[in-house]
Amino acid sequence: MKLFFLRFFTWWSGSTFGTQLWTRRFGEVVGQDEGGNTYYRTRGGKIDPTLGFERRWVIYNGYAEATRVPPAWHGWLHHTVDTPPTEIDYKPREWEKPHRPNMTGTPAAYRPSGSTLASGRRPKATGDYQPWTPGQ
Repeated sequence: MKLFFLRFFTWWSGSTFGTQLWTRRFGEVVGQDEGGNTYYRTRGGKIDPTLGFERRWVIYNGYAEATRVPPAWHGWLHHTVDTPPTEIDYKPREWEKPHRPNMTGTPAAYRPSGSTLASGRRPKATGDYQPWTPGQ
């Protein structure tokens, strides 16, 4: 019963029933990435009259996190590239880094120097700051 309500009302832990119904009725599978995310478009590449272009969407494998979309699929999803990476021999550019998940909120998150979470205590002030006091 809990799984039913989660699937019906929440979108962050997977696709909802509405998304599944829409995908089965109007979508066609375009491909899958190395993370298991599945990419869809409107059946036959049909142009949506309200948008003026075809709809493209992704169903995440697990937790819905936009940073899990690789660069090749990101370009296709946002209509930067017309052909999906499955139809062309996509090779990443030399400046493209491999995908890393969003680490915010985890122990591996970025903590700059001066953060209380980085080393446990802040470094001493340099003395170049003069606080404003009202009336002076």
